[in-house]
Amino acid sequence: MIDKKFLVSGIILCAAFSTSAEAKLYKWVDNQGVTHYSSTIPPEYANKDHVQINEAGREVKPEDKHVQKTNGQPTPEEQAAIDQRRKDKALLDTYSNVSEIDLARDRNLQQVNARINSIRIRLKSAQSNLEAHLKERDNLTKSGKKIPTYLQNDLKDNQHHIDRLQEVMDRAQKDAAAIKARYDADKARYKALTGK
Repeated sequence: MIDKKFLVSGIILCAAFSTSAEAKLYKWVDNQGVTHYSSTIPPEYANKDHVQINEAGREVKPEDKHVQKTNGQPTPEEQAAIDQRRKDKALLDTYSNVSEIDLARDRNLQQVNARINSIRIRLKSAQSNLEAHLKERDNLTKSGKKIPTYLQNDLKDNQHHIDRLQEVMDRAQKDAAAIKARYDADKARYKALTGK
């Protein structure tokens, strides 16, 4: 059996779309939780949640109201404005003050900083190994002895290992710098949006 509410809603929608294409249709919910469709919203519900319905029967998103479409798509400038509004809304919905942005930055930096510290310890160990092998090579050279193949290979491997760790360290430091820059930009934008 069809629910009367759905049937009435469907009839209202059909009637609304059979009238002029310029007519606006709104979907809103009253205090009893009943969903209504009408061309106007009663004043007492104007500030409550409601959505506009387009001629295709779909909800009109807030950013769509500001977009003049070209071939069905927003222009690059309009798309940039839509994206910025989304980012701004997400920023304001996520944080209630600047201190929360700092806390989020610090939380995100913890993992990267832990990685940097781990790499630093491994680099120190690799450099100690290299120094020990260099000392061994220098002692052999001073005493006029030939440097064994294993030592030459160890020196080469040590240097390669240090170079690889240094690359990883550089990437981790760039990651940390990128996180700081992103949160600094978020903080500056948050202050601009809130006037704080």
